[in-house]
Amino acid sequence: MRGKFLAPIAAACAVLVASSATAQIQASKDQILYFTSDYKGERYPDGRPKLSDDLVRRALNISIEDAWGAMRQAGFNNQFEGNWQMLHVDKPFAGRALTAQYMPTRPDLSKPLIDTAKKEGRVGQPNIWPINMLQTGDVYVADGYGKMADGTLIGDNLGNSIYAKSKNGVVFDGSVRDPEGLSEINGFNAFTRGYDPSAIREMQMTQINGPIRIGRATVLPGDLVLAKNEGVIFIPAFMAKDVIEQSEFTTMRDAFGHQMLREGKFDPGEIDARWSPKVKAAFEQWIKQHPDKVPMSRAELDDVMKRSNW
Repeated sequence: MRGKFLAPIAAACAVLVASSATAQIQASKDQILYFTSDYKGERYPDGRPKLSDDLVRRALNISIEDAWGAMRQAGFNNQFEGNWQMLHVDKPFAGRALTAQYMPTRPDLSKPLIDTAKKEGRVGQPNIWPINMLQTGDVYVADGYGKMADGTLIGDNLGNSIYAKSKNGVVFDGSVRDPEGLSEINGFNAFTRGYDPSAIREMQMTQINGPIRIGRATVLPGDLVLAKNEGVIFIPAFMAKDVIEQSEFTTMRDAFGHQMLREGKFDPGEIDARWSPKVKAAFEQWIKQHPDKVPMSRAELDDVMKRSNW
């Protein structure tokens, strides 16, 4: 029994020892594969999960509450964070997480990190390094440990660079400067802890594309990021398809149920409970009459209905 507990610990230590022997700013491919081993789909060359554009697009149409509920049922209880300052409250976005971790500056840690960055050919200040790695559809997610004054990870110049590379927004547990200029970048949005006119100082980049903490949420590289008015939810890449389908199915059920209640065809007790065969039959008929309300294929719908306790 003891060996079963020691095996995963030994494996984790092996990954960490290997990474320390060949120090680099970005998490190694082996590390990324280790922490995202449940994901079996397409990946970027560095190992980061690469969810399909279709799933990212569909995520924008699901609610935070439905996604949260689907993940809670699977035991993922720490994937949401709220209380953000948003550049545009009416512009939600979704994408693949590129993570970055910052810490307060400590000279004996900063020096080897900067030396390593030079060997890797990284240019500019450390807060630029993750920006240069962004791909279309990425969301730059940074743990800036909530720092406000002197914790501004970007201003409008870097905001323009971010949007040019990713066509997406950012989620920073920290601050930004130049919100007026950032708000003028068409299509860009930022979820941050706030704004400050100061420039970044006394902060150091420690790792790119490793696990990070954003408030009460744990985020891994490649997570599906869904940012809406009420907050940001981080969906593990391996769960993204199931969570989206479950959420879409919930939206369909709600649309059907609301219509049936308005028309008086069923009582609330029949809708707000496990459905009887009669209600399910009416739902099937409703689906045929409203194909525009079905955002998935029939095969996907059949599968999610088999998996759902409805």
